[in-house]
Amino acid sequence: MASSSGSRFRKLQVRVFHHGRSWISELSNTMSRLMLTIRIGIVFSFILHFIAATIHAAEGDWPQWRGPNRDGVSTETGLLKEWPTNGPNLLWTARGLGWGYSSVSVAGDRVFSMGDGPDSGRVLALDRRDGKLLWAASVGKPGGDYPGTRCTPTAVGGFVFALGQWGDLVCVEATSGKEVWRKSLPNDLGGKMMSGWGYSESPLVDGDRVFCTPGGPKGTLAALDKKTGAVLWRSTEFIDRAAYGSIVPATIGGVRQCIQLTDSSVAGVANDDGRLLWRALRRGATAVIPTPIVKDDLVFVTSGYTIGCHLFKVSKEGDKFKAGPVYSNKDIANHHGGMVRVGDCVYGHAEGKGWVCVELISGKILWRHRGAGKGSVVCADGRLYLRSEDGNGTVALVEATPDGYREKGRFDQPERSNKNSWAHPVVAGGRLYLRDQDVLLCYDVKSP
Repeated sequence: MASSSGSRFRKLQVRVFHHGRSWISELSNTMSRLMLTIRIGIVFSFILHFIAATIHAAEGDWPQWRGPNRDGVSTETGLLKEWPTNGPNLLWTARGLGWGYSSVSVAGDRVFSMGDGPDSGRVLALDRRDGKLLWAASVGKPGGDYPGTRCTPTAVGGFVFALGQWGDLVCVEATSGKEVWRKSLPNDLGGKMMSGWGYSESPLVDGDRVFCTPGGPKGTLAALDKKTGAVLWRSTEFIDRAAYGSIVPATIGGVRQCIQLTDSSVAGVANDDGRLLWRALRRGATAVIPTPIVKDDLVFVTSGYTIGCHLFKVSKEGDKFKAGPVYSNKDIANHHGGMVRVGDCVYGHAEGKGWVCVELISGKILWRHRGAGKGSVVCADGRLYLRSEDGNGTVALVEATPDGYREKGRFDQPERSNKNSWAHPVVAGGRLYLRDQDVLLCYDVKSP
């Protein structure tokens, strides 16, 4: 009897043991699947964050100053290679934008710009389909020397960031124009400019930060929290006055940085903490306006008033950066309209030379032509869009090639104001946008 009971007990032990092993095995497998799910979730979350941080524009958008990559070059294809005799088809005309020299940014179903109204400088949203005004939000007081706004708004992540000529930096909701935050570059950040024509910078948004150039002894550059406007850092080692150009983002030597040109130098500042990575002395005069051009570790800068151009090579040894000169010359002095790089060449207007194609690495002029007259330039689908700043506001389509000036069409802008047409042209979603003070013109440049 005892033996039988013991046998049944041992069998019960065996069953419990095997059941326990099975339960532990199942628990182990469940935990493994859970950990795998968590790891996949973390990786997926990282991928989403990476995508959100690196993609700045949807296809067909031009969400900031000088386009998706801030270089004046559109990523679009399938555009007209030649224009009809009278130019491309005019789709719509918007009026009532106010006064100023701001260009436009295009994001989603909206076009954003700025202009002085009777009582204030404003940031504006228009319907991309027909140019209808959707909302206008106050930025700061109007006027100034050469009255009107200069900044091109930056539209990203459902918000619009804009800077008035008196240094009022605002963040507003893209859908409604409702103000989220504001900062005064001179009053809140102690900003100081090189001369008195007003702040002209278009703010840079990179990741979760807004970068701007107050200028002066508290730091030339500033990084602000995109959501709140809180100051995250000032470039206390870099204290030049602000000029009129805008910051370019770049990654050199594996370090993300803001590159800015002033009337005293060109410099690279670390995005994360504002430390000065490198600085090259380069004296400007009167008004330093064009945005720097960056290709790999090369930084090309130019400005007018007989200053000319400089090319610097930025190198890194260990954790130290330095910028050395490659060349400088007075042949390529760009005043207002900026220049664009296409391949190994830079195109733009040079004072006293006309429109030029320049070999980037040497500074050699490969061709020169009077073209459409002094003005601004962007590039799209292998073509340069040249816009004259005076007269009839002539716009010309030119091949972006080092082989010579090859014009493929031109037209004179209708409804010309009596002011210089300094607003740069924009090509986005198969359309060409031309801003001239109170008027915005939208043309169809998509190939049939």
